[in-house]
Amino acid sequence: MSNVPVETVTVNDVKLNVRRAGKGEQLVLLHGANGNASWLPVVDELMKSFDVILPDHPGFGDTEAPEWMDNISDMAYFYLDAFEALGLDNFNLAGHSMGGWIAAEIGIRNSQKIKSLTLVSAAGIWVNGTPMGDLFSWSPEETTHKVFAQKKIIDEVLAHEPTEKEVDLMLKNRQMAARLCWSPRLHNPDLRKWLHRLNVPTLIVWGDSDGIFPEPYAHAYNELIPGSELKIFKNCGHVPMLEARDDFLEQLILFTRGAL
Repeated sequence: MSNVPVETVTVNDVKLNVRRAGKGEQLVLLHGANGNASWLPVVDELMKSFDVILPDHPGFGDTEAPEWMDNISDMAYFYLDAFEALGLDNFNLAGHSMGGWIAAEIGIRNSQKIKSLTLVSAAGIWVNGTPMGDLFSWSPEETTHKVFAQKKIIDEVLAHEPTEKEVDLMLKNRQMAARLCWSPRLHNPDLRKWLHRLNVPTLIVWGDSDGIFPEPYAHAYNELIPGSELKIFKNCGHVPMLEARDDFLEQLILFTRGAL
């Protein structure tokens, strides 16, 4: 997917960078606070079954942030306009972490053109008695141990020496994530009141060892979204696309094919 040319779509005053490739039903992937890298372990395989659309959110990756983009609600309304600009209709929507929060906020506002919704380790709600992790206070090493469950992957991530370009990108993404999610941290207190409005087939995917949004967050989403399905992967952290790659792909493909 990294070799796929990036198209630029102007949405309001934003030049949105979008990677798009593959054939089949449309599948929009919304990334989390660290950018679109979390989707890369599965995107090539998904391209065999879907027309995959992977944008860089405003303020992330190669998309610049408009001055008016202040919170996740702004991002949700922006994407409703972006879907129109991209000509999307009856498409599948999947979001990871912060991207899952954005997807949920989109869905409660207008799900008319969404065929299915998949929330992966999604931010957005608060569960009493189960504190979420604080991405903005951890060191890179602490973050790695919270994000991943499997020692092999933890060791590989910690051994990687980021390039100057990668460091700049990480800083840009972190700054924009803080702008959108700083207060209240990583959730919208009003979101849970409106999740009953999600009237499309919804799949909730989680790792049992997620150190950012522990497993009770998955069950809370499942209870709040009528008719939603829940899949928990064992020995898996915050990025099932990496630590449970094959099972994740199977679940997502089967779910989207079964969505009416």
